[in-house]
Amino acid sequence: MPQVPGLRSPYVKVARLVYFGRMLDKIRLHAAGRLPAEYQANLGDSRPNLFDSRCCRFLGLRYAEIVPRTLAGGTDEEVLAWCLARGTPRTDDECNAWNRFIAKIGWRDDRSAVLQERVREYGLTGRPVETFFDLIDVDEGRDPVAAQAWLW
Repeated sequence: MPQVPGLRSPYVKVARLVYFGRMLDKIRLHAAGRLPAEYQANLGDSRPNLFDSRCCRFLGLRYAEIVPRTLAGGTDEEVLAWCLARGTPRTDDECNAWNRFIAKIGWRDDRSAVLQERVREYGLTGRPVETFFDLIDVDEGRDPVAAQAWLW
């Protein structure tokens, strides 16, 4: 898939969390009618293994609560502060564990077979894809290896 303008890498941090900014980007792009259809099935918290669902559970909020707050405006950091105040407050250690967990999904875990299936399906065999974050970046035209995206 080509890179979607306004949709950042899942490796990019907002304050202490990776992925969160990408979820906000998808919310905003969807509301503006600019999120490609291929991405829309992955929105929200109805599918527990997907990143939006995992992020919402970590924050202790439903996706339906985060959407209107995001669309009300403010910086990503302000939206995250609101989420942490309304949901489950998190320590630095918990955020670090979250970042390391979510960024490594697909690497030697129960999702590895699915990751390899997606790599073949997307025609990315032989590319440097070890995690789903890598898959997203490579599929969208970013090089997580060259950028050393995992070095927050």
